[in-house]
Amino acid sequence: MEWINYIEKEIEVFREMHQGTILRIFQKKQELDKKRPLPAMALQRIKQDLYIEWSYNSNSIEGNTLNLNETRMVLQDGMTVKGKSLREHLEITNHHDAIDFVEELAQKKATITEKNILSIHEIVMLKIEKQFAGCYRNGAVRIMGANFVPPNPLKVSVLMEQLIDFIQANSLALNDIEMAAAMHHRFVWIHPFFDGNGRTVRLMMNLFLMQKGYPPAIILKNDRKKYYEALNQANNGNYGKLFLLVAQAIERSLDIYLMAYPGEDYQYQSINTIVEEEQLPYGQEYISLLARQGKIDAFKEGRNWYTSKKAVNDYLSNRKRKRVVKPK
Repeated sequence: MEWINYIEKEIEVFREMHQGTILRIFQKKQELDKKRPLPAMALQRIKQDLYIEWSYNSNSIEGNTLNLNETRMVLQDGMTVKGKSLREHLEITNHHDAIDFVEELAQKKATITEKNILSIHEIVMLKIEKQFAGCYRNGAVRIMGANFVPPNPLKVSVLMEQLIDFIQANSLALNDIEMAAAMHHRFVWIHPFFDGNGRTVRLMMNLFLMQKGYPPAIILKNDRKKYYEALNQANNGNYGKLFLLVAQAIERSLDIYLMAYPGEDYQYQSINTIVEEEQLPYGQEYISLLARQGKIDAFKEGRNWYTSKKAVNDYLSNRKRKRVVKPK
């Protein structure tokens, strides 16, 4: 299959360009595993906040207009928000129920199966489009802004079966980051449902990650444009941007869990603060570029990047050591 060949080629490039990021993520995962189990109160608070943020961002990417605080009120207080549609409220509550289902599957070490995918979609679309909830589409669809046309509906079932086989067999020996990104794109390309594909694939991706012991990775609403560009590039066989986007989402969630523990290595500050305090030879724009490219340990909150003094100084020290002094 041509798409598998593209992935195989792109993996080599991604691993070469982002060795530091991949290694850093695996080290953080190992560190988190050693610290487990987290204190019950700390774990409950982290999960509560992260899951609300997950519902907010995933629905916002699809056009839901409830903001983060309104999402919190709907989920925690059972309130309705004036001026917002019933559908928007249902999208939030359905998604939160789907997260609970995914967490339950992950705790059981459940794998990606057709039954689990259809069940996730059914919960996502419950009370919104009952007729199509949990069923593959039986008609053609077009995606606004996408650079491809999804396959004929008669092919959907076979293509999904091939995707599930690809995930379970992992014939390319993909690491968890690469598999999460690869399955994400292929699902979006197949577009197996009339509606709810984006929310379902992000839940499915996190079922895979949580089953492997990772916290759920959240694609941020503020990265919506970057996210769609990465998917469009993957449609053309260029997976690098999507691999990096997923890697950064995974690392951000690992950071959120690790920051529950006191420790110098995970004391993050805004890049602007670090540039001013450290009197660095480089400005905020350059350090922000390093963060976006995954060259330093950093994560995004809203529109701002956060990193640590240690991460910046380590990068600058390594850069100095790599310089070759030319003879006069």
